[in-house]
Amino acid sequence: MIAAPPDGFHGPVKRSITIAGHQTSISLEPVFWAAIEAASVGLGLPLSALVAEIDAIRITADNPPNLASALRTWLFTAGR
Repeated sequence: MIAAPPDGFHGPVKRSITIAGHQTSISLEPVFWAAIEAASVGLGLPLSALVAEIDAIRITADNPPNLASALRTWLFTAGR
């Protein structure tokens, strides 16, 4: 049987971040914010630099997803 996460379920939290010289808002669930912050530390990059790199890759796609989706996808695949 499955159970709820230990801290329960939480909706997205909006945060502002500067990428490519401009501010943007990103809405992610707290577990994704924690994961992207941990990935940035592990890679030795500031959070804004990691998000900017993922954004730069995202916009080269034929049909780019929104930034929040790209971050979640990156975390689930490459960011492990």
